Parts: sequence; structure tokens; C-alpha cells
Amino acid sequence: MTEKEKHDSLADQATSKFGGDVVRVERTFDELVFVVGKDAVHDVLEWLHRDKAFDMLLDIAGIDCLRLPEHQERFEIEYILYAVEDDHRVRVRTTVPEDDMDVPTATDLWRSANWAEREAFEMFGFNFVGHPCQKRLLTHHEFVGHPLRKDYEVTRGQWCSSTSDLTEEMNESSGGVL
Repeated sequence: MTEKEKHDSLADQATSKFGGDVVRVERTFDELVFVVGKDAVHDVLEWLHRDKAFDMLLDIAGIDCLRLPEHQERFEIEYILYAVEDDHRVRVRTTVPEDDMDVPTATDLWRSANWAEREAFEMFGFNFVGHPCQKRLLTHHEFVGHPLRKDYEVTRGQWCSSTSDLTEEMNESSGGVL
């Protein structure tokens, strides 16, 4: 089966199964991209993982569309998935309004979602509902703001005045390490 045939088949199955929750299907850089409603993103991810064997979550990318006038919502989040056996990549993208940054966690589907979601939370402010340990990963515990937002003042220096205890992260029972 050619890459185009794989894309067409998967796109047809997704639009048939999820109907209007799949807002549109794009082909970008020879990859299939599902643009889905925020309320359906977990269902689509779960279907791709469990039924279509996308067994790897390669990355979660936050996007700030502040200076892109063609976008209705300020933020987008994109999941990049890979099916090892089929050597097939697909992306799932959803828009996230600035006044409702809640997105369901994908840690129940892929363990690799843990730190990817923490990074997206920290850098953009997404709130992954159900995440086992959503706290800062790359900046210090006193850091204020989200440094990859386009309105973040890059010259703003933020010093840390105290140390932090990493016990929660080292304790598997707390959900910090998956």
C-alpha cells in the first residue's frame, strides 16, 4: 500500500468514525494531519493508539498563533504519532482558546506524554487535565509565566531565591515518574 493510499484510508476511517469532530484533514510534508475539536482530541488519540497501532508518541508541540491573523484561537497543540510496524507518521492538531487552556492528558495512552505535557504546560500554559504530576520541568519552581508565549518579555530576568525538593518527582507512587 502506498503512502497516499494509507493516508486516504486512515482519513476516510477517521472522518467516518468521528464525523464533525474531525474538522479537516490536511497533508503537510507528506504527513497526514487531523485537525480535530478539542473535546474529541483524546478520543481520536485513543483510537489511533489502540485501533490503528500508533504505538509511539514522538512529541507534543505547543503553538502560539498570537501574530497569525488567520487563526481564530490563540493556541494550538499538536501530537506527533508514529506506528513502528507500518513506518507511518500522523499528526493530530487541535485549537485551544486562551480563556480555556484545559486539554485532556494523554499519559494514559503513552508514557512519553508525561514530560512532553509538562513541557507544553510550562512553556505555553496548557493545563493537561488528569496529568499525574503537572509541574515545571525546565524552569525553576519560582518562575512566573510561560516563556514560549509570543507576549512573554524575553528580557525579563527571573532569579530563584530558594531550593526545591525533588522528592515528589523521584517517588513513583506520586505519579511523578512513569
